[in-house]
Amino acid sequence: MSRIGNIIKVPDLRNKVLFTLAMLLVYRFGSFLPVPGVDQNAVRAIEDQAREGGVLAYLQLFSGRALTQFSLFALGIMPYITASIIMQILQVVIPKLQEWQQQGAVGQRKITQWTRYVTIGISVLQATGFTFLFANGGGGLTGGSNISLVSVWSPLRVMLIVTTLTAGSALLMWMGELITNRGVGNGMSLIIFASVVSGMPAAFSAVYGSENGTAKLAVFIGLFVVMIGFIVFVEQGQRRIPVQFAKRVVGRKQYAGQSTYIPLKVNQAGVIPIIFASAVLNLPVLISQILPAEGWGATVSSWINDNLVNTINPIYLTFLALLIVGFAYFYTAISFDPVQQADNLRKQGGFIPGIRPGPQTESYLTKVLNRITLPGALFIALLAVLPTVLVSALVGGGNSNAAFAFGGTSLLIAVGVALETMKQVDSQLMMRNYDGFLSTK
Repeated sequence: MSRIGNIIKVPDLRNKVLFTLAMLLVYRFGSFLPVPGVDQNAVRAIEDQAREGGVLAYLQLFSGRALTQFSLFALGIMPYITASIIMQILQVVIPKLQEWQQQGAVGQRKITQWTRYVTIGISVLQATGFTFLFANGGGGLTGGSNISLVSVWSPLRVMLIVTTLTAGSALLMWMGELITNRGVGNGMSLIIFASVVSGMPAAFSAVYGSENGTAKLAVFIGLFVVMIGFIVFVEQGQRRIPVQFAKRVVGRKQYAGQSTYIPLKVNQAGVIPIIFASAVLNLPVLISQILPAEGWGATVSSWINDNLVNTINPIYLTFLALLIVGFAYFYTAISFDPVQQADNLRKQGGFIPGIRPGPQTESYLTKVLNRITLPGALFIALLAVLPTVLVSALVGGGNSNAAFAFGGTSLLIAVGVALETMKQVDSQLMMRNYDGFLSTK
């Protein structure tokens, strides 16, 4: 409480925190603001269907239930995240984007502007897809239930719904950038944090309302605390590679050699592998809806419904774990380039003690990165699979609210964003000689 009081004492920091909270309140209000032209009875039916699990329960995780309510912010922040990942991958293969990346702040502004354009394009595609999908019974998202959101079909009404959803996504992107520039923490991450955390009270309530709810709730709280501690331990873990800089002469002054380190996180990829793996596994479920109803199409659809729709099926969990490990290596290779890092060290006159600059440094960094990526990948794979199994064993597989709220994706996002935000608040407090949240005093 004394450290929270320190935040209140600093006027500019207090204003930033209040501004961030105000933006998050606006976001939660927009998550319940209905889109015009949508049948609200059908919306309630979709909410009931989402509680039974499946693809829809996963999709609503990142929108704070706004998708199942088909509200202004139904698309959530996912179009922007998808656009950011696409731009990050394209920087590896498109020379122009690599050139912008090396231009510093000027190039970063160009990349950000193009990320916004891609976000709007993805929002239009997703809004159109969801509108047509739910207008035709929901397809694979509603588990075969014939739920139609658009009772009176017309081109103008569809255009109104698509425009409203796209505008909501653009507004949410703007709000996230405002939080980043004028508030505390990363705006996009905090919006996802608010979406994930908003589902946790309902999850606790669902556990308490089940049979022997008090005992199960106590077990849940214990598991919740243990998992948070485990996530914090691994998320803070890093391999520090020492770097020594040679003496430099600038003008008439001679600067002594400096020692620093390259921090390589154990979980370098964060929550991205879980998102990618879940999206890949949900793709066959959607494709199965357009397969022939008889013959081989019916056989394939039956196998997909039996094994990939049920999130506690051993086949689903095995594929999920393998995909997470694979995507962890893939995304780590994109986010940290040993060749570029070794080249930058050589240009700045730095070297790793005992390792020659150039190709040897590149090989050393690649070997260390591959070694620490394996435990990080196994960690997030275990985190994605184990909580779901425990929730299903205690409460039952039909309660998707509890399963997704206590799943690895939810907790990893919540803890990761909380730690990053606390670090930013901490640094601003330490600049003013106040004790921060992470202070060891």
